[in-house]
Amino acid sequence: MSKPAKVIILLLNWNGKADTLECLASLQKLTYPHFQVLIVDNGSNDDSVAVIRAKHPDIPILETNENLGFAGGNNVGIEWALRHLAEWILLLNNDTIVAPDLIEAFLSAAQEHPKAKILGAKILRYDHPKTIEHLGGFWNPHIAEFHCPEAGQTDHPYFNMQKADYVCGAALFMHRSVPETIGLLEPNFFLLWEETDFCCRSRKAGLEVWTAPDARVWHKGSSSFVGGKPHMYYFWWRSRLLWIERNCSVQERKQIYSKVIIPEIWKLSRHCLLKFLFSSDRAKLQRYKAGCAGVIDYFRGRFGNCPKWILKNQTRPKKKQLLNSFTHK
Repeated sequence: MSKPAKVIILLLNWNGKADTLECLASLQKLTYPHFQVLIVDNGSNDDSVAVIRAKHPDIPILETNENLGFAGGNNVGIEWALRHLAEWILLLNNDTIVAPDLIEAFLSAAQEHPKAKILGAKILRYDHPKTIEHLGGFWNPHIAEFHCPEAGQTDHPYFNMQKADYVCGAALFMHRSVPETIGLLEPNFFLLWEETDFCCRSRKAGLEVWTAPDARVWHKGSSSFVGGKPHMYYFWWRSRLLWIERNCSVQERKQIYSKVIIPEIWKLSRHCLLKFLFSSDRAKLQRYKAGCAGVIDYFRGRFGNCPKWILKNQTRPKKKQLLNSFTHK
């Protein structure tokens, strides 16, 4: 009999000790015997490392000492996993809990479709455990977005495996041949769209991406977005434009920009200006403002973390403050 595949599970922690400890508690119930957990602390400025290390002294923790984003932080873990001879690597959000048979379900799916080198779990909502959050995404060039047909559906045991354009990075199971072939996650994404880029590059290299519906994970969702919608909106816009640049042909980009992106940017800018001039709805103003900043930063080539003002609780800005915040001066 062949030796069981070595699986390394990567948890990325950023000021999320409570979520991480709950996730680790669920991982302790995994029935697959040949796995190891690695925690990458992504520059936490609380006592996460000390607390986690005290409760789980046997689990290695790599400290980046700065926030490298989802892509950069996980890259540190992927490189460690490759050096430690993992056959399979699971990127797992720390704000999840997992089914005890998660690893067996992934490996069974990989055996069923040997060309599948990236597999995505059926991700269910933590607060509504029978509701599907994600089960494979598909690119729609008419709106320049990905969509998940099963999102919002009630779970049932009859979903079949299917090829997908991408699977969610909250529970992404990859064979070591993927990073060995295509390299690591693109760090310029920092947050959002990085797994879509990774899966697209994998498919182009002939390494197939499939869903694994029997692999179940429950996800709290959006715990990384400490600034709420503005934080998410900033990264969604900046990373979306970067994804289009990296993965669409020149002709495709021309069509997407003329039919989708330019009209949407115009609408976004108009909403921002109107909210600024005529509305007291500070929350929507901050969201539109952050989206505009994401667009501007993409075209300026400014990547890394988002501007600090997005993470702060601000009063409604004056006109001069609004303009200055777009240039981060």
